[in-house]
Amino acid sequence: MDFIFDIIIVIFSAVLHEVSHGLAARALGDKTAERAGRLTLNPLVHLDLYGSILLPLGLWFLSGGTFFFAAAKPVPYNPYNLKNQQWGPAAVGAAGPITNLVLAILFALVARGFGVNSAIAYIAVRVVIINCSLAIFNLVPIPPLDGSKILLALLPVRYDYIKYKLERYGFFAVLILVFFFGQYITVPVEALARLLLGA
Repeated sequence: MDFIFDIIIVIFSAVLHEVSHGLAARALGDKTAERAGRLTLNPLVHLDLYGSILLPLGLWFLSGGTFFFAAAKPVPYNPYNLKNQQWGPAAVGAAGPITNLVLAILFALVARGFGVNSAIAYIAVRVVIINCSLAIFNLVPIPPLDGSKILLALLPVRYDYIKYKLERYGFFAVLILVFFFGQYITVPVEALARLLLGA
């Protein structure tokens, strides 16, 4: 039951994460996501068979119920339409993890307000943990994760070859990270969640 409940929270959080990318892109001059009908909170528009269903189920069973990760379908945007070509992609990329951090902070306040024995606090704590997980995982600087857009904006032009290599092999690196090193992400996640919850 907890797994189903967590999946609902993940989908809710991932949808907000993806919509925030589209809103940031629109604010910076790109309306690709808006034209594609992706600036909506309707989860059906954002669900992905692999990332939203098969991946979390597989990780949950392979880890014995100790780890899972899910993702919504990425919101499309055209970086060439952004007003700021250097920092625009980084701002769009950062919008998702920032949204997850804001959600984690807000629900941490709810959890603290209702006390540890409250059913509402239990739900709020799950939202905090899941959003901390989404924020930290997406900040890993490997394409197509959001952290890569921030990293690439910081790199000087002379390091463009690194960008092309990361983009070429990034997907495989993310798979290796998820399946073989996913448990290590729990360390900073737990630290951040404890900090927010005061526990």
